[in-house]
Amino acid sequence: MLIGLLTAVAASICYGTGSVLQAVGSRRAAKMSPAAAGVTAHGGPNLTSTAKAAMTWEFIVGTILDFAGFGLGALAARMLPLFLSQTVISANLVITAILSVRMLGIRLTRKEWMSIGVVCTALVLLATAAGHEGDHHAPMSTHWWLLAVTLLIIVGGTVAVRFLGGRAAILAGLLSGLAFGALGVGVRILNGVDPFDLGSLLGDPALYAILVAGFGGMYLHTVALQIGSVNGATAALVVGETVLPGAIGVLWLGDASRPGLAWLAILGFVLAVAGAVAVAWYGNHEGAEESTEERVPTPVG
Repeated sequence: MLIGLLTAVAASICYGTGSVLQAVGSRRAAKMSPAAAGVTAHGGPNLTSTAKAAMTWEFIVGTILDFAGFGLGALAARMLPLFLSQTVISANLVITAILSVRMLGIRLTRKEWMSIGVVCTALVLLATAAGHEGDHHAPMSTHWWLLAVTLLIIVGGTVAVRFLGGRAAILAGLLSGLAFGALGVGVRILNGVDPFDLGSLLGDPALYAILVAGFGGMYLHTVALQIGSVNGATAALVVGETVLPGAIGVLWLGDASRPGLAWLAILGFVLAVAGAVAVAWYGNHEGAEESTEERVPTPVG
């Protein structure tokens, strides 16, 4: 349990630091481009502008940290109940918020700090209540459903961002979170890992759900960082990647709390989601204090 928790915390630090560095790169790319360049007809960033953001050194380092976080998160997902591993990893929201003060010059309000405090408290409650990890196996139909739902999330999210433009920041963050949540579930049920069997691994739809969720989720998260608040987008991501795998782990994979502490686990889970929603709500208004020039979206499409 302790090793799993430390692994999840390390993944959280990697993800949180990576998000801020990616936001720095996205904003630097936006300032280097004409205000209207690469913007879709609906005001969202297009593929060209997203690619430019991805070529900045900050974004590249942030992406490397994301991959490191992915590896550590995958290990944590196989060592801890999903409602615990995903929630601890989602605490990268705290890292993101603190680093954004230093690296992006964002001033957090008292309400944002209080919301972050709620998330931290919830994590302590969850860690206290977490019990045994459930099964690593699921019917093959579940693997196919996971792939289908993941494709729907990524394709639907890409279309929605294109048509909603600058209004899609929170939606893009939420859908990227759902994609990362699906990734966590895929890692948990992936065949051919223990014991290693290359044939089973390559023939498992969950493997392709992981790949689609990883790359698609990263794309949608990049879009959210380009067109909205870094804290708001990350908080929306937290909700998506926590609720879905947590519920699936409990309902279908046998994850459980310690005897007599189910109420504490439920309380911690609810507080974690509520705190993340609060940060998303308050953080989404950070742009109101920025100049019009700073708030011009980098053009996704």
